[in-house]
Amino acid sequence: MGSQPEGRLRVVVIGGGTGLSVLLRGLKHAPVHITAIVTVADDGGSSGRLRKEMDMLPPGDIRNVLTALADTEPLMEKVMQYRFSTGTGLAGHNLGNLLLAAMNEITGDFVTAVKKLSNVLAVRGEVLPASTQSIRLMAEMEDGSIIAGESQIPLTGKRIKRVFLDPEDVVPLTEALIAIDNADAILIGPGSLYTSILPNLLVHGLFTAVKMSAAPKVYICNVMTQPGETDGYSASKHVEVMYNHVGGPFLDTVIVNSASIPEQILEKYAEKGASPVACDLKRLRQLGLHIVAKPLVTFEEGYLRHDANAVSKEVVSLIKRKRRAQKKEKE
Repeated sequence: MGSQPEGRLRVVVIGGGTGLSVLLRGLKHAPVHITAIVTVADDGGSSGRLRKEMDMLPPGDIRNVLTALADTEPLMEKVMQYRFSTGTGLAGHNLGNLLLAAMNEITGDFVTAVKKLSNVLAVRGEVLPASTQSIRLMAEMEDGSIIAGESQIPLTGKRIKRVFLDPEDVVPLTEALIAIDNADAILIGPGSLYTSILPNLLVHGLFTAVKMSAAPKVYICNVMTQPGETDGYSASKHVEVMYNHVGGPFLDTVIVNSASIPEQILEKYAEKGASPVACDLKRLRQLGLHIVAKPLVTFEEGYLRHDANAVSKEVVSLIKRKRRAQKKEKE
């Protein structure tokens, strides 16, 4: 897995879920070396079952990222993402998750399992779990109730006050810390704010490394709100929630979509309780952020997705600008 080509910009991407995978599909074609640091707080579906039955880290988010970064035939992607619909014990399981579970049993170590499967899939870059400890994501809701489990949090119908990890003193993976230390840029998101992004930032040692890094820290804001998590949230609210959880500001740049969304797509999302994340530029400026507000979405089969190639170009140009500025300062 990923020996770094000479002179390539080193980009660390932190998150989980489908948003991160969409971004990585574009970023893997950019002239950068990618290290994806992925949440391991998932406890739902196939991942949750394997986590319980095999006492392993949940493989789902890792599988999505491996598949997104793989340099293989489209058929292999279908194999990795195939979900069984029948079969006693098999129904609901994802084949990629089972491959990771098998590799975990064979190698006796989840990180090694991910590396070995990365080699099989010719993954461009490195994929690392944020921690190798078993983590449960907990949420305190605004009414004071405590909800246990990443999969349960968005289902309560209550507003989230804060999320936290159980145990709270989770130890980050050393390789993840080294990747952050060597990064030319750190990208956070896109992805579910409370259940994909914050579980990584709440790993204290990991966040400390992010904060101490001199690399630009870029938040790629979600295009739509997420029912049960970020109902009614603007772009600045996403940023403020992160700051409240980690004890203060740490971002340099926010990338937000400024494209208007076709009415029929808005209606489709409204049925599920989602609406566009408002791009509140004035408040983002008050937070001291450099703002990249551009049309950065595509429409695939009626769904909104970040335009991975457009976002990747913005990221690469940001890094190059920062490098030129740093070079001038030294002269």
